[in-house]
Amino acid sequence: MTVRNIDNSQRTAAKVAGISGLLTVAIVVFANYVLLNPLIVPGNAVETARNIVAHETQFRITAVCFLIYSAGVVVLLAALYLILRPVNQGLALVGALFRLVFALLWLLTTLNMLGALRHLGSASYLQVFEADRLQTLARLHLAANFDDYYAGLPFFGLAATVCSYLWLKSNYIPKSLSIFGLISSAWCVVCATGSTHRLLFSN
Repeated sequence: MTVRNIDNSQRTAAKVAGISGLLTVAIVVFANYVLLNPLIVPGNAVETARNIVAHETQFRITAVCFLIYSAGVVVLLAALYLILRPVNQGLALVGALFRLVFALLWLLTTLNMLGALRHLGSASYLQVFEADRLQTLARLHLAANFDDYYAGLPFFGLAATVCSYLWLKSNYIPKSLSIFGLISSAWCVVCATGSTHRLLFSN
């Protein structure tokens, strides 16, 4: 097995990829399960709106965490591109672009949350609407986060599949890990595509 030469820029990029990957996952898990989920009451837009208003700072921190996660994905894709570019520059760029789409869709979640807050605000132009309608509109903005996530998931899987293939060709890591990553990423694409199909055609 021929191992490709690894230069200092690739070593640095590998450290950045490892740190950004772990940090961003920790941030988004914390934001979703610790900060956001306790505020959402399934099937009850009114109670959800009241929770958001009562814990506005917590809700805003969640939005900031999602923004940081999106930026972290961009850092990760840049680092992976630098590492894998010597293997195949074209495929490394394709993988980076797939991951960029995923990052941009996560960026939309921040905008959705700000839109929900705007509907629950006290601006004078909101007074022409009944409170329950504004609460429902706010809940719709939050529901759009799931649409963004499932729309972006196939791109995440495609990016991971391309990168796993390049890891396999590079001999930078054990082939068993590369093959496992390739199979699991391809399966993620299949599952994510099915979920996106249901999202697009269920209504």
